[in-house]
Amino acid sequence: MQWFTLLHPGVQALFVSLFMYAATALGATLVFFSKKFRVTALTAITGAAAGIMIAASFFSLLLPALDYESFLPDYLTVTLGFLMGGAFIILSDVLFSRRKRGFGGMGREGCLLFLAVTMHNIPEGMAVGVALAAGNAQGTLLAALIFAFGIAVQNFPEGACVAFPLRAQGMKPARAFLFSQGSGAIEIPACVIGAVAATFITGLMPWALTFSAGAMIAVVCSELIPACFSGNKSVASAGILFGFCVMMILDVALG
Repeated sequence: MQWFTLLHPGVQALFVSLFMYAATALGATLVFFSKKFRVTALTAITGAAAGIMIAASFFSLLLPALDYESFLPDYLTVTLGFLMGGAFIILSDVLFSRRKRGFGGMGREGCLLFLAVTMHNIPEGMAVGVALAAGNAQGTLLAALIFAFGIAVQNFPEGACVAFPLRAQGMKPARAFLFSQGSGAIEIPACVIGAVAATFITGLMPWALTFSAGAMIAVVCSELIPACFSGNKSVASAGILFGFCVMMILDVALG
């Protein structure tokens, strides 16, 4: 542990972010064990993904945003940031609807899901980097590492949350894994930037967090919930509740 404390915060952030990314990639590997989906299983998985994203939006993004200072009152910052994130997804939806396919072989729904989770990982990575820099300055590095571990544990179901819907849309397992782990890889540069620029980035954190929350809720409402409720409503509801509870427990216990 002592060798780690002697490292520059930027180097610490690199090691920690690689660990968080590995958790996302590990969750995404579950897609290799999936074969053809039954309708009921697909409904449950999609519902669980929706529940995970709803819980993450509140416990991982909106609530932590209130801990950062902003030039506006808290209620205005979270509201405006949330609305801007939702508007971004709505505009992206309009843009993708004019094309037959999204990018990288993904359909419109897959593109929106990938964008939302990727944007969600950027402020998470930055928050860990800021926490590491603050921990070095204030002697609370262990608390920052526990926070990073909590994010890593949350990343595991999020990796599956992206990979399985893409697989269900017909994408091959290897390609679904590639995109899913890519959504987590963005945490590496975000974490390093957060640690190096900790004194400058804190003012932007509440906006980044709430923007990501709005984007994720918009994707859940426009894509995931309609998709899972087109099947068995009871199974869809159970999946959403299960996914929400799993992510809530992880966030509260490890946040």
